[in-house]
Amino acid sequence: MPVTAAALMTNARPHKPKTTPPKPLRKKPLPAGRPREWYISHNRRLKAMRLAIALMDTGIYVPEKATNRKIRDTAARVGIHPPSNTTCRLVRELIRDEMG
Repeated sequence: MPVTAAALMTNARPHKPKTTPPKPLRKKPLPAGRPREWYISHNRRLKAMRLAIALMDTGIYVPEKATNRKIRDTAARVGIHPPSNTTCRLVRELIRDEMG
């Protein structure tokens, strides 16, 4: 079967527009004057959310598969300080809420 110009054109790769990764949002300082517990809770929720996203990116969608060891291994891989047991529990709750 001879190769025609039309066949060569259909085998050409389609042009993909270059996409740039989104720029991170500029961080704003936390509001002043709140009780210390509020800041601790706020930072714990942020850490748990980052870990939950990282776990879901690796294919863990069920809270029962997100053991403390798996969460801490993911934290080390992503470059986050090891989470406490309370933060690990919060990560599982976030995964449960996202999938449920």
